Amino acid sequence: MRRRASPEFIFSILNIHLNIQKKPLEPMRHSSPSKALKVTNRLPMHITRCSFVLWLSLTAGMATAEEIRPDFVTDHDPDIRPPASVIVFPERLKRLWLEALARPEADMQRMTAEAIVRAHAKGMKDLEEAIPRLAQILTATDSHPAARLAAAQALVALHAKEAAPQMAESASTFGADVRQLVEPALADWRYEPMHAVWLARLQSAKTPRRNLILALRSLTKAGSPSDVVELLKIVHDQFRTADVRIEAASAAGMLQTEGLEADANQLLNSPEGTGMVNRLCAMRLLVKHTSSKAQVLLEDEAVDTEPAVAVIALTRLLEISPKRVLPLVKRLLTNADPKIRKCGVDACVSSPTPERIVMLAGLLDDPHPAVRRAVCQSLYDLAKRAEFDGPVRQAATDILSGEKWRGLEQAALLLGALDHKPAAGRLVQLLDFARIEVGFAAAWGLKKLALPETLPAMLDKATRQTEIRLKPVRVPAGLDEQTAQLCEAFGQMKYAPAESLLAQYIPKNDAMGVHSRTAAIWSLGMLHEGIPDEALAQKLYARATDDSPSPPMELGPVREMSAITIGRMKAVSQAAALRQYIGSMIPASRLGMAIRWALIELTGEPISVPDAVPIKSTGWFLEPIEE
Repeated sequence: MRRRASPEFIFSILNIHLNIQKKPLEPMRHSSPSKALKVTNRLPMHITRCSFVLWLSLTAGMATAEEIRPDFVTDHDPDIRPPASVIVFPERLKRLWLEALARPEADMQRMTAEAIVRAHAKGMKDLEEAIPRLAQILTATDSHPAARLAAAQALVALHAKEAAPQMAESASTFGADVRQLVEPALADWRYEPMHAVWLARLQSAKTPRRNLILALRSLTKAGSPSDVVELLKIVHDQFRTADVRIEAASAAGMLQTEGLEADANQLLNSPEGTGMVNRLCAMRLLVKHTSSKAQVLLEDEAVDTEPAVAVIALTRLLEISPKRVLPLVKRLLTNADPKIRKCGVDACVSSPTPERIVMLAGLLDDPHPAVRRAVCQSLYDLAKRAEFDGPVRQAATDILSGEKWRGLEQAALLLGALDHKPAAGRLVQLLDFARIEVGFAAAWGLKKLALPETLPAMLDKATRQTEIRLKPVRVPAGLDEQTAQLCEAFGQMKYAPAESLLAQYIPKNDAMGVHSRTAAIWSLGMLHEGIPDEALAQKLYARATDDSPSPPMELGPVREMSAITIGRMKAVSQAAALRQYIGSMIPASRLGMAIRWALIELTGEPISVPDAVPIKSTGWFLEPIEE
């Protein structure tokens, strides 16, 4: 029986690399290269508002229109996206940077090169003019190491293929730090003169480990099948370190798509074949193979006790022959490793049956969020096929009748997306479930089902949650988002008895929550669609135009939705006031676009979309003085 390796050993041989962004060096004092400069230590600040909507989008992955995504209607009804902003750089900025780059001070060179990297990422054009000078700094023997590294980073960022000879020269002259920066780019560009250098490192017993791994990774991108002979020597060398052997196997497997079955078999059946490194190397040799011999070897290792080995084998089998994985499905779906379970899910989806759908539904309660979301989405997709629609609905209904919160959440989302009306009664019960994730999914599901008979219970839940907010107590996490779903349902179904509750969310009150207030005001617009209510319109106008900087400041989404609701209810009496407030020019902001939408609804007059907003890029360490 094969022994399971310790986690420490697994991490050591897998050679996991973290991409850590290095903080820029502190600026050194220097003289100004020109009188027409200003030097500042200010750094641009990016303020990101973390919200529940963002959490939903992250947990749902890259969702498309066909995917299950518990969203808010207020995010897209109506669509008031403002024009895209355009970053504008000061006109003389590039010329000043080129001047600074020509200076002899090392810190000036370093900071300029780093600024070029950031500006290029922001979209600044024509920075290629800096390439010759950056190449000089990179190759000059008297360059400061920090300036040289910054120049190398800039050349890579600018995709400076014309500087490849100088970059290759620097890699051989100035040590490992420069080499680690420039050689991956040279490999991406398939710079042929480096091929012999990388191959020579493989053939030398004196090559340092770091340089050897870099050469192996470079050959993976820019090598040829003829290199596999040297790679296999490393793979079979039991005296090499584990990470080097595994990198060599990965390179060989990517460069050669057939003929490595014998080497893989040798690794698996050698006296050391029970070792995890040998098994990993064997599987990586076969990552592009399709032969029947390769499939047999992959099938043998698909049940390996080490997930790192089994996942490689299973992934390749699923690509070329999913049927070979099907006999293993029951074992895979109960494996302790989430990646193994995900392979079992993929196998079931490749050849679905009613029995396998039941097995899949059990994983709606999987402890790993990625697995249970994948199962939920897979079942949703399978239900589009007539022969599996019934089994999917039944399996999800069975999960919904349980008490495990993860399964309840996913089953509620699935049945809501499938518009499965019989689930409504259970979803009403789950509105009060102890876990807010379940309560939110139930509210979203009921909104999707849109059954009038569920509205009284939904209103009762929203009323109780509103009463909590009106008390001097801490509002439970997630209550705002669940209430917002219920409020949106009242508007979608035009449920008049909810109007008095919705009206409580108009006054400015942080305890009422941004999502709930926005949803409630949106729903008031749906209830009064085309029917003006002057008293309501005046309250909404006060919210839409509340730009007082004194706290508590009115929330942006509330202001936007207040303007939209004025337009939706056709409160023409507010048109002149809105026009006067906004002025002659519609701002290219969400609020401006909301007021534009409202004015079009109120007046019927066409109003052009504002031009893209120019945003001046400032805060650079070196900027031109304003005239």
